[in-house]
Amino acid sequence: MNSPIVELDLADWRVAGRTEWTAAVEAGRVLYFPHLAFEVLPTERALLREGMLSPQSRNVSLGADGVLKGAGGSAAEQAQLAAMVARFRQQALQLIDGLLPEYRGLLRAAPTSFRPRQVETRRQSVRADDQRMHVDAFPSRPNYGERILRVFANINPAGAPRVWRVGDDFETVARQFLPRAKPYRLWQAKALNALHVTKSLRSEYDHLMLQLHDAMKRDEAYQKSGAQVSMPFAAGSVWVCYSDQATHAVMSGQFMMEQTLYLPPGREVDPQASPLAILTRLVGRPLVGVGAGVGR
Repeated sequence: MNSPIVELDLADWRVAGRTEWTAAVEAGRVLYFPHLAFEVLPTERALLREGMLSPQSRNVSLGADGVLKGAGGSAAEQAQLAAMVARFRQQALQLIDGLLPEYRGLLRAAPTSFRPRQVETRRQSVRADDQRMHVDAFPSRPNYGERILRVFANINPAGAPRVWRVGDDFETVARQFLPRAKPYRLWQAKALNALHVTKSLRSEYDHLMLQLHDAMKRDEAYQKSGAQVSMPFAAGSVWVCYSDQATHAVMSGQFMMEQTLYLPPGREVDPQASPLAILTRLVGRPLVGVGAGVGR
């Protein structure tokens, strides 16, 4: 397999994008900035502890409304943490605006997260275990091909890397696992929506993405010997990828910042490289929109 990592020697959050960088991220590769650090201020270093996460939460998140959720610590510490997360959001948005200028005015920002938990100690089901190779898909939130663009920053104060495994390109993985997918049934999608299991009607695209996600995670042989590279993202570094397209697993690390941005389907520079286009081509029929899934 060709290297899925594109290393960029940049150290400023203000960048001037290049067409080849956009092409690389739209092909499912990971853009890695080993010298681009999010600065944690001296007064903020005490926030880098697992106790800043409430026991019932997986991550701390800051919404666009400024409301902090999932945080532990005192009220004063939570206010300080909200300011730190908001500063990361501003820098992440600045990075993407310069790095991928073709998306200006198109992206929608999700809440920004702070992830203080140590990856290796998490105990999760196979389906929820992000230490297994997968592509991101949302069981309860159908997105009809909307893209999931993410900015990550390793802020580990002890210098520990955040180690990922990064796998083969999306089409190769889809061709391997798509034959195992259960058929889409519109009546099942309607039932899930009526029972509020999903927040809207699940499209065939969303169904297939979940099938790929689950099949990849459950395949022990693929997890152990599928095409993949180990990638230690150093403390004080940043990386960017479409997490619905880059096959990945998070193996170790602690203390990370993350910003998710959503791009409407079809607004890529090369829409034919998207998971929606690839799956549509492989299946041979529309997977979203009028008529998709009708009668199935």
